[in-house]
Amino acid sequence: MMAPARRFDWILRVAFLAVAILSSSLSSAANVLGKLGQAVQNVRIHASPNSRSRLFYTAKQFQYLVVTPGPKSWVKVLMANGVFGYAKSDFVAVLPYDVTPKTQSPKRDSAVNMSSRSAMANYALKFTGTPYKWGGNDLNNGIDCSAFVQKLYGMIGTNLPRTAAEQARKGVPISRLEDLQVGDRLYFWEKRRNKIGHTGIYLGNGYFVHSSSGKGGVSTDYLGAEKWRRILVAARR
Repeated sequence: MMAPARRFDWILRVAFLAVAILSSSLSSAANVLGKLGQAVQNVRIHASPNSRSRLFYTAKQFQYLVVTPGPKSWVKVLMANGVFGYAKSDFVAVLPYDVTPKTQSPKRDSAVNMSSRSAMANYALKFTGTPYKWGGNDLNNGIDCSAFVQKLYGMIGTNLPRTAAEQARKGVPISRLEDLQVGDRLYFWEKRRNKIGHTGIYLGNGYFVHSSSGKGGVSTDYLGAEKWRRILVAARR
């Protein structure tokens, strides 16, 4: 069992995309993705400008976003998979900076050349919003937690077993939360089945990404939350 965390002091790294931030006077309009925004409090990003629509993601306070104007009282938020979500404009400060692509983003279903676990973890965020599907193994159309980890690790040449319980026996064990690094694999106990039944990929700064049945698909969560710390039983590198 892993020791409790001491602190998670930092916010999740900038936005959902790798971007270069340029002043509006220096950027080319043809290449602008949107304005730089910042969540002034925890803000929900929905599939449509309706608070009852599907929840894509919850941005933490002070997290940076890429935003464009939306319908009245909403802004559009550019997600990692190229689709737009919607957030209440009262909860997002729009800053006077244009955001342009740092590099051309690969298509979601294309092969990606990655040489590190850190690059793989960042790439995993491109699939935010992919639906959860029990037994599914399609990063674009439906996938479960262990297949999500298996697929992403496969991209950096690491072959993992199919189930979370089997994966948890592979790799170098990490015994303390403080020792976690970006790209490490996390494994959680499932009481109903009395075994390891869930997994995700550590993003750094206390956050991880996983395919969650509870959230309906690929999303991020805060590892420091009690609900996750009490069932975290293993981490592997």
